[in-house]
Amino acid sequence: MDTLDPTKPRTTEDAWLNAAYDVLTDTGVEAVKVMPLAKRLGVSRTSFYWHFKDRDALLEAMVRRWEEKNTGNLIARSQAYAETICEALFNLFDCWIDVSLFDSRLDLAIRNWARNDASLQERLDMADNRRREALTDMFVRFGYERPDAEVRSMTMMYTQVGYISMGVNESKETRIALMPGYIKVFAGEMPTAKDIERFMSRHP
Repeated sequence: MDTLDPTKPRTTEDAWLNAAYDVLTDTGVEAVKVMPLAKRLGVSRTSFYWHFKDRDALLEAMVRRWEEKNTGNLIARSQAYAETICEALFNLFDCWIDVSLFDSRLDLAIRNWARNDASLQERLDMADNRRREALTDMFVRFGYERPDAEVRSMTMMYTQVGYISMGVNESKETRIALMPGYIKVFAGEMPTAKDIERFMSRHP
């Protein structure tokens, strides 16, 4: 019988989630199973049940992590203080540079997983709707008509999903250098030198 070794420190919930994340993003949801995760962590399978009722509970926790981190931070950055639309877009672009704000590997894994999980697809659709509404509201806040704002927000979203799905491999320096041009495409105007300098100071 699989028993917990009392001499070994109990593995944390985050450790299980991080191990599940590694498997999910590398291999896919089908490979996220309790026993292989226990072996990966070097612990007894029993320790899993200190934190999660079953595998479904672990997967639900992973989805909640994605919702809170990716969708939550994207919306928060779109609502951050800005004097101009260019500054607002640079606030949003922090998500594409800072993995602590937005995890593109996890976003892709969730999208791939949802292809074969109708309930997760519903949650993904809801998340995308929330993102689109937040980005649309951002443009409206700076004087764009809502139909125009919706097209601009969808263009940004589709561009980012395309980046992720295609596995575009750019250095941080290259991506940052392209961002003023992206802002011109998305907003219809170039950011000022002050806008660029402020953004660059956050990403040395």
